[in-house]
Amino acid sequence: MKKIFAAILIVVVALAVVMLVRASTMESLQPSDDIEAVSISLPVEEIAGRFAGALTFPTVSPQDPADTDSLAFYGLHHYLAETYPLVHSQLESEAVAQLSLLFKWPGSEPDLEPILLMGHLDVVPVIPGTEDDWAHPPFGGVQADGFVWGRGAMDDKSSVIGILEATERLLSEGFQPRRTVYLAFGHDEEVGGPNGAAKIAEVLAARGVDSFAFVLDEGGAIAEDMIPGVDGPVAIIGVAEKGFLSLELLVEGEGGHSSMPPDHTNIGILAAALTKLEDNQFPARLDGATEQMFQYLAPEMSLLRRVVFANLWLLRPVVARLMVSEQSGAAMVRTTTAATMIDGGVKDNVLPIDARAVVNFRIMPGETVESVTARVRDVIADDRVQLRMLANQDPSPVSDVGSEAFRLLGRTIRQVVADPKLKVAPYLVVGGTDAKYYSGRSSNVFRFLAFRASGEDLERVHGTNERLSLENLDLNVTYFYQLLRNAHDL
Repeated sequence: MKKIFAAILIVVVALAVVMLVRASTMESLQPSDDIEAVSISLPVEEIAGRFAGALTFPTVSPQDPADTDSLAFYGLHHYLAETYPLVHSQLESEAVAQLSLLFKWPGSEPDLEPILLMGHLDVVPVIPGTEDDWAHPPFGGVQADGFVWGRGAMDDKSSVIGILEATERLLSEGFQPRRTVYLAFGHDEEVGGPNGAAKIAEVLAARGVDSFAFVLDEGGAIAEDMIPGVDGPVAIIGVAEKGFLSLELLVEGEGGHSSMPPDHTNIGILAAALTKLEDNQFPARLDGATEQMFQYLAPEMSLLRRVVFANLWLLRPVVARLMVSEQSGAAMVRTTTAATMIDGGVKDNVLPIDARAVVNFRIMPGETVESVTARVRDVIADDRVQLRMLANQDPSPVSDVGSEAFRLLGRTIRQVVADPKLKVAPYLVVGGTDAKYYSGRSSNVFRFLAFRASGEDLERVHGTNERLSLENLDLNVTYFYQLLRNAHDL
């Protein structure tokens, strides 16, 4: 027995030594080269006024495209044309699908792969009845207390205005890019982009523009005090995004009087199906973009945390289980299940003829719409529950973090933020962006918007009192300006 315990002790000690050695020898993936901070003198108050003006147009994307307020979009188009005259006179511009905008800035070397910068003109609705909860009217475009307030301030007119401000300034300086630059602003990103970004992608493909040096859309930010164990801000660049699937669950049968119900009503059958889905969540997987994020950040953490992330070969299941214990962590390691709509019945004493619900799934890379649907059918295991596929999109590929384009983005961020504690890391975007329409056209499809964001800031996205600080507005314009300059050497 003593020999067995001694052998076990030797194995444990050896394992501990291996784990410590792996942790202590982790090499940082953060660039070690010194860079010169970049700061340009911007008339921030003037820019804020122009930005505020763009927020006064209620360019809401309704669920039904037929309900779109086209006049609001046309008004914004006209405003942008008046506000950025050089962009509209020196770049080739056109409306796509009437409400989206596409600009072409010809490069001096047109044979090089072009660059695509993206944003979207549309915003989500303000929840009826919450208007009075806003500090300033959601479509007032108010500048106050060091912020510009309004729906779309963060998501995503900040991208549109940041890109246009930077381009207008570069044009005024006589700058011409080496690579052709496309600016694409869709009008229905908030409902998936089928009539905006998708149509722009089709137009470009029809013209033979089917590959890009890099594509940049919204989706990442500079996280302030949001990454446990990392001292300082972290610029998280989206290198992949989850797919999505909305499935309608429908149960049909006979109605009747509630005084003589069957053992299981249509609503009861539907409720049981929803309960099965919530009780049988998709398994967690720590891989892909999420694992890459930890590879970039773990060397910057304390020794104890490095021990964990340097030894995922052993501790991967433990880390995955810890992550699914929190909503934000679970979203990064598994396909999520969310029942979002339910309907059935018309009167309290009438059995409903049918009952329906909609469940939204955000799909991890490595899984597909088809595989998720098959698993849902297996989990429910009830032929009385019919499945109908609504909106769907497979997850994107994971972009190349070893590419010069990724380094270019990181270098530009470091130049304009100028914080020695700043870290740069890839990550998985758990929501959706218009960038998905270019997944097959570049291995460098990234998602990042240069503003510093805390947890409180992120709660304002799609929420009440959405706003952007003047400091972030300055940073955003400076970032796009410097990125276009740096891309000259790509």
